Amino acid sequence: MDNKLTENSILEQEKKLYNAIKYSNIAALDQLLHDDLLFILPSGETITKQIDLDTYRDGALKVDELMPEIENLNIIDDMAVITLTMKLNGKFNDVPFEANYRYIRFWRQFSDGIKVVGGSGMAV
Repeated sequence: MDNKLTENSILEQEKKLYNAIKYSNIAALDQLLHDDLLFILPSGETITKQIDLDTYRDGALKVDELMPEIENLNIIDDMAVITLTMKLNGKFNDVPFEANYRYIRFWRQFSDGIKVVGGSGMAV
């Protein structure tokens, strides 16, 4: 595998992430998220990879529809920064939701693949 990040490699990882989120694919999320991930939720709470995986594993978050629109993608050496908006609908703790969010995610190249190391989301 080429160790140089490209726009296409990041967009491919994003698509894998969208599918993992939509189908609560814990194994795929485990591969895509770095063990030391830190992510700030729209509520302001900071979560880790384990907290995120547990949310899907416990069935607390179920996504029915996910419609991303990439805004910006910058490659900086072995890291990529991407911003996007996303329409989401589904259920959180069995309560239906539909909302639009703006995300920033930081992807980094490692010997075992490209992984999300951090990010943040906010309602828009």
